[in-house]
Amino acid sequence: MRQYIIAGNWKMNKTVSESVTLAKQIVEAVKDVKNTEVVIAPTYLAAAKVADVVKGTNVKLAVQDIHWKDQGAFTGKVSIDMVKEIGAEYVIIGHSEQRQYFHETEETVNLKVKKTLSAGLKPIICIGETLEERNGGILENVLTTQIKGAYQDLSADDALKTVIAYEPVWAIGTGVVATDEQAQDTQAFVRSVMKNIYGESVSEAVRIQYGGSMKPDNAKGLLGQKDIDGGLIGGAALKSDSFFAIIAAAEAQ
Repeated sequence: MRQYIIAGNWKMNKTVSESVTLAKQIVEAVKDVKNTEVVIAPTYLAAAKVADVVKGTNVKLAVQDIHWKDQGAFTGKVSIDMVKEIGAEYVIIGHSEQRQYFHETEETVNLKVKKTLSAGLKPIICIGETLEERNGGILENVLTTQIKGAYQDLSADDALKTVIAYEPVWAIGTGVVATDEQAQDTQAFVRSVMKNIYGESVSEAVRIQYGGSMKPDNAKGLLGQKDIDGGLIGGAALKSDSFFAIIAAAEAQ
């Protein structure tokens, strides 16, 4: 039985003080949650302060990206040791906004995944297609390329330590959401690609989140699908009540 994982990606939102306040609200809201893994990903600037808030609670800390080098002349970037030291357990890698705006490639995703795993942290690997790619009939090719790129040279044991977040790019922040059936069909395909690479035992164990405008009013239907194991939440994660409502939907499954 795969445990649900609901992760809030705060993106470039919330000042440090606002992040601390939101983290405290979430910690209080989810203190009785037993069956769902709860993760929040504030900005780099707020991460250390938020780490202090979630320490010792059932909320886990993620960061939104890392560099694959240990140190060096990479202005604006952070290393895995930096985020590990403050207590981060997860790293979001390959988000569509990273791919679109900051030239993320399959190679850099793979390097970041390997670096994250080498430090004992867990990657949340983002994949997803644009509307043009879906309508053009190349959805499966796009997702297969992204999955194979991310998992290049990873062992089955390492694959089991990862989370996949399927996010149709056309549904991120747009308010448009895939239907329950569309989401399930695609997530089942993602799992089939993992099966082809690693076999059934690994593919059935790896958790696959859905991302792309998951909200309290559609969370129940999406989380009720066989191959949807949680959500990578954007806008709805910026308020504790809406974030908790999604977590509650997972708990009720």
